Amino acid sequence: MRAVVLSGGLTHDFPATTGCLAELLAGEGLDVEVHTGTEGVDSALKALPGAALLVVNALRWTMTGEATPERYREQAAVEGASPSPAARDALAAHLAAGGSVLGMHTASICFDDWPGWGDVLGGQWIWGSSSHPPFGPRVEVVVTGTHELVDGIDDFGIVDEVYSELDMRPGTEGLLHATPPGVDLPAQPLLWAREHGGGRVVYDALGHQPESYAVPGHREIVRRAIRWTTNG
Repeated sequence: MRAVVLSGGLTHDFPATTGCLAELLAGEGLDVEVHTGTEGVDSALKALPGAALLVVNALRWTMTGEATPERYREQAAVEGASPSPAARDALAAHLAAGGSVLGMHTASICFDDWPGWGDVLGGQWIWGSSSHPPFGPRVEVVVTGTHELVDGIDDFGIVDEVYSELDMRPGTEGLLHATPPGVDLPAQPLLWAREHGGGRVVYDALGHQPESYAVPGHREIVRRAIRWTTNG
């Protein structure tokens, strides 16, 4: 089986976290193909025919929306990216053929001009309303659902970002929740699994840094997500 990985972008150590993912993917018997750079958005999606899994561990978006912070908008000419119509069609064809998607952490921020990406993933970051507290405090992650991704997993502590106020698509149910520290918000969903367009989809909002993948509970969940999206 082949896994196509889209990696790269600003403000995160994507080479390191993608390395963690590549190790886990290879451990489940997948051949890993990594696409980087802004051109990697199209090359990854167009490489999907015959692949079992698309993994998005990247921060690629247009960076031009009115609510996007200026520090990003001023880099849009170099770092901004949007999938071409052919690339978007390739993802739909991948799912229709039974292929699957694993979105990690910043995957929910990607492709802000493509509502269909949020429909696939099950939720999407909206600049101006979505947020996360500053990185640093340890947060307590609580198992809140029943699914083979989390069955038998104990609640665990982790140092990671708690993405908050995502635009959740109807019917999406969180399997993990955590309360964002230092802000007046309820517990936020951090993991879900769903079927969409003929394929399986998992979104895991954790994974900001390599240490996140070393937490035993989280590492096991990512391993199970790989197995579930590739039908074992």
